[in-house]
Amino acid sequence: MTATLERPATPGTTPHGLNPVALAVLLSGVFLAMTDFFVVNVALADIGRELSASTSALELVLAGYAVSYALFLVIGGRLGDTFGRKRLFLIGMAAFTATSALCGLAPTATTLVLARIAQGAAGALMVPQVLATLQATTTGPARTRALSAFGATGGLAAVFGQLGGGLLVAADLFGTGWRPVFLLNVPVGLVAMALAARVLPDTRSDHPARVDLPGTVLLGATVLALLVPLVEGRSQGWPAWTLLSLAVSPFLGWALLHVENRREQAGSTPLLPPSLLRLPGIRRGLGIALPFFIGFGGFMFVYAELTQVVLGWSALRAGAALTPMATAFFVGSMSTSRLVARWGRTVITTGGVLQGLGLVVLATTVHSAGGTLTPLELAPGLLLAGAGQSLIMSPLVGVVLADVPPHAAGAGAGLFTTLQQAALALGVAVFGTVFLSFLPRYGEGTAYAAGALIQVVAALGVVVMSLRLPATRPSRAMLAAAEA
Repeated sequence: MTATLERPATPGTTPHGLNPVALAVLLSGVFLAMTDFFVVNVALADIGRELSASTSALELVLAGYAVSYALFLVIGGRLGDTFGRKRLFLIGMAAFTATSALCGLAPTATTLVLARIAQGAAGALMVPQVLATLQATTTGPARTRALSAFGATGGLAAVFGQLGGGLLVAADLFGTGWRPVFLLNVPVGLVAMALAARVLPDTRSDHPARVDLPGTVLLGATVLALLVPLVEGRSQGWPAWTLLSLAVSPFLGWALLHVENRREQAGSTPLLPPSLLRLPGIRRGLGIALPFFIGFGGFMFVYAELTQVVLGWSALRAGAALTPMATAFFVGSMSTSRLVARWGRTVITTGGVLQGLGLVVLATTVHSAGGTLTPLELAPGLLLAGAGQSLIMSPLVGVVLADVPPHAAGAGAGLFTTLQQAALALGVAVFGTVFLSFLPRYGEGTAYAAGALIQVVAALGVVVMSLRLPATRPSRAMLAAAEA
């Protein structure tokens, strides 16, 4: 089974892969979906005031998007394999644009929560098609550069969610307050759809699989049992149902793997083929991705809590303070394909070390400065952390998908992005709980240092797991492509 280009003459492809316009259109989907995962953090206070939303409703504005997004990622990837990735990308982008408009125009908190749930599901239809299309239309150094751009886009979107969101809320365009953080997606989505219809190639599996109903039900149950308590438990004080749900989730995951393994052995195509998890690239890559995204999710959440809730900074000031991190991440991401071609796995190892050092510097700064903390004091630590994150996130996608065959590209993309969302939610739950538990008794300095210490452990996990990657020397062709 192989993926085929149905219209090889499309302007979206070149002999070496996707042309820059097609790549930019695909990455716009990732950027929009990831930005909206983080952008709400800086707008929650304004949303609560204007819509008279309760704390639980505001939590659902965050959680509804995250859960529905993670819930449908693997299914979205499989639908793209079956019905065509270009078609699913266009459907997902159209739905994401429409639901973004609903979010921005929401008259009540309930309407906003429902629109966010729908927006997350739309993103889940769109994002897996990006990785799957890159996997099916590029090879060699061109694939390395494209997957590095994918990783860089996700990280930049996370930072822009805080920085750009703060700017939009502070600007209060035409007296609309927080609403432009969603409404800005509409013109971007319309342009992306118009270009996608013209330049994207259409790829799909030559042998579409039948619907895997047991696998779909079990995957949904596993994701819900894991993510709902993670995103809701902290705010509700970890009631019994959240602990029970978390306890049940491993058994649901085991049942999912058992059913899918039996289906694959019987010659059918499961929703989530267990054979993917036996691929060395998938195993090693996910081993790096898990600690990295746990630490990244926790970092972004605790930063927002520290600066806006504890220190009382405005959304604009908190977002602008991330400029050193954004700059370092952008510069590092633009260099990773060349660095990986020359130095291999050492790039990811170095990234883990730099990220850990940045977290230590940030923890020391916050602990010593107390309530007098300024954005300038945070700059050195943010600069180091951003540089380290860029050296990990950009090449990580390529590591995970290196061995995935083209016909399973959608399932592989869905698996990676589902783990990413679960890890981000786990990071928010773990680091948020540590920070908010230490805060009343020990103050923000010690609370932040405690959370940062766990994040440093996660960064060390990235370093250790990266050493398990093959230490292959780059070929002359790779070095030549890197210099091109």
